[in-house]
Amino acid sequence: MKTTQQKIAVTAASGRLGHEILRSLLTRCQPEQVVAVARDPSRVQPGDIEKRPGDYASAEQMQTALAGLDTVVMISAPVAGGSDRLALHKNVIAAARAAGVRKLIYTSVIGNELAAATQFAPFQAITRQTEVELQASGMEWIVARNGLYLDLDLLHIRHAHAHGGVYRNNGAEGRCGYISIAELGFALAALACSDACNGQVLNLVGEAFTQAELVQFANQAYGLAVRYEPISAQQNFERFMADERIAARGEDVARMLTGCFEAIAAGAFDVPSDFAAAAGRPPLSILEQMAAIAQSK
Repeated sequence: MKTTQQKIAVTAASGRLGHEILRSLLTRCQPEQVVAVARDPSRVQPGDIEKRPGDYASAEQMQTALAGLDTVVMISAPVAGGSDRLALHKNVIAAARAAGVRKLIYTSVIGNELAAATQFAPFQAITRQTEVELQASGMEWIVARNGLYLDLDLLHIRHAHAHGGVYRNNGAEGRCGYISIAELGFALAALACSDACNGQVLNLVGEAFTQAELVQFANQAYGLAVRYEPISAQQNFERFMADERIAARGEDVARMLTGCFEAIAAGAFDVPSDFAAAAGRPPLSILEQMAAIAQSK
């Protein structure tokens, strides 16, 4: 059913999560109600919606981009060497407030206090301070703490299948709540089209699994023969730095990824799920999500 809600925008809309939110919004809204904001609007895939330029580094440009909007889904800035992500987020919040936006949804990240002793802590601190800034903004708000992207870990597991059959990281026996990017898009679109969860902090995750369990589900879903082997945090960091694609993004990214698995091992990502409250239905099962990811390729 189409919503009668006013215009809804997605910022940083040219990435995978942005595209999934837009696709889900277009099942709920008329195209003229949906706005995509991106540094390069030409990279936004849905062609029948309004596209506006907007760079988090410029509060002025973002204010122009967010003019006339009721609701904004603000996707967290990516980790990149040298970027001040908190300053970027504050720019968007200030711009939304100045533009008269009524409601802002921020895509944060899951994680409890157990992450404090890991290398993930500095990155989580930025998202938590952004949450504080949003809650003090005077706008209606929702903090949507995303689970780890199932899609990305599946890529690494399938890569391991093609290169020796062993999937290694420092997640050990910790349990982690995963969710596919498509499921996140569905839930975030639902939050944008309803005020039922306003003023809440929500964990958008599915069921939690250990790394070994995740590998076994991937084996079942894709007919793989991969086994999980835990390694130390230092070994994983060195492995990330040896990967040209990760090393090109800077040491901060390698430390964030290593810290992610440290947080998994510590139990920091084993959090209760609020997905059903946000989306209006339970998350798909892990095997259903894996099947949907395979069909989307």
